[in-house]
Amino acid sequence: MSQQEAKGVRNLQSAIREVRIAYAERSDVIAELRDTERARLMLLEEALTGVFDDLPEGTDEFSLTVIPGNPPRFWVDATSFVMLDRDKRTYRFVKDTRLGRTVLAETADVDSVADSVTRYVAERIVERDQALEADWMLHPPNKPAPPAAPRTRSEARGILWGFVGFGLGMVAGIFLLMVYARIMAS
Repeated sequence: MSQQEAKGVRNLQSAIREVRIAYAERSDVIAELRDTERARLMLLEEALTGVFDDLPEGTDEFSLTVIPGNPPRFWVDATSFVMLDRDKRTYRFVKDTRLGRTVLAETADVDSVADSVTRYVAERIVERDQALEADWMLHPPNKPAPPAAPRTRSEARGILWGFVGFGLGMVAGIFLLMVYARIMAS
């Protein structure tokens, strides 16, 4: 023990050293937690490898990959992802909507969350196929477009007055610019 420590005098250098050690230990713990989160999400990614292989050709709206970050997330598509809860054991499958974040599934079992993600992907694929089919029904490729209906007299007047209004607005704008230029010049 040095004389300063025996007298109770504080040493700033040793206090700084102790604080740096504490920060380093805390940083190591945080890094380990991030690595743990990423490893658990990688387990989910491995559990879904069969789903990746079964995606139909041309389906590119699903990313199905772990993206590092704080916190790391397993992105399913542009609005839904899986992340770990605060306890770092519970998987939380969420979807961001206009009305806020919605929890689609929450479980500690990787197989259960993998089943939820698989079901979600299947639902999105079916919805996409139905939307494409509805679009095709409305606009089949070999059906000619219906002829344009002749304009009624009131529609023609509305269009004419629209052009007249636009022309008057242009004339008024030019006039105001000329007045402004003359005022600024004097």
